[in-house]
Amino acid sequence: MKDPLTRRTPPRTPRRAALLLVAAAAVLPANAAVAGTGGPAAAGETVKVAVEAVPADLAYPEKKEIAMELVSSAENSSLDWKAQYEYIEDIDDGRGYTAGIIGFCSGTGDMLDLVELYTARRPGNVLAKYLPALRKVNGTDSHRGLGPHFLKDWRAAAADPVFRQAQNDERDRVYFDPAVAQARADGLLRALGQFVYYDAMVMHGPGSDPVSFGGIRKAAMKKARTPAQGGDEVAYLNAFLDARKAAMKTEEAHSDTSRVDTAQRVFLKNGDLDLDPPLRWKVYGDSYQILG
Repeated sequence: MKDPLTRRTPPRTPRRAALLLVAAAAVLPANAAVAGTGGPAAAGETVKVAVEAVPADLAYPEKKEIAMELVSSAENSSLDWKAQYEYIEDIDDGRGYTAGIIGFCSGTGDMLDLVELYTARRPGNVLAKYLPALRKVNGTDSHRGLGPHFLKDWRAAAADPVFRQAQNDERDRVYFDPAVAQARADGLLRALGQFVYYDAMVMHGPGSDPVSFGGIRKAAMKKARTPAQGGDEVAYLNAFLDARKAAMKTEEAHSDTSRVDTAQRVFLKNGDLDLDPPLRWKVYGDSYQILG
């Protein structure tokens, strides 16, 4: 058996907690006081309230780092997610090239969005010339107009801090921020529940069809109530993971469900709802650990 891949967390240093905006309508009654106004909200009104990002929340820096490492263990068989900016290959899942820190795909539009953002920030970059081809192959698994030269140029672009930051920003805009926001709205206020949503968003995308994040969430809510609906957090997360496994098994490329079975489900069974180290898990038979 391989030695587990390990990351030891450094001593935590005090930080000023960030203020994060959430839709109060999802977590507060309609007559709750509005932050900064002292008055009640009108019925049906969406109220933005400042909420402190506590250490249990996935947006807290130490927790977000853990989330990036957990996803990288499944996507890249490594805890070193920052080494994945240059990663690119076709994994034969019908989505064309998969690349970067979150698996941006040439066939699903998020790679196109990323290269457009990079080009807006760095005109004339080495990937800009592939924008017409990326627009044509969007929605397909085609490599037409891309090919080996594109792979080489992607890896070259990964040395540019502007491209790396663009990857970070698109990851947050498309996947991380929406997943955490929806988790909070559903009453999942601790890191594991938020990570369960995030990892599903990464693999399945933010759509509403049965095998996208929205469809998985809808299927789970038919089996269990969310905490925001008065349901039990663990029961709901088990229902969500069940629905996610069912979605994964509809695709050969995702049929290995170990990122659920021997990772997220293990944390849930062990009561690691805050994702506090030490954490130990397996993906695809490989062992990983993050030690406090």
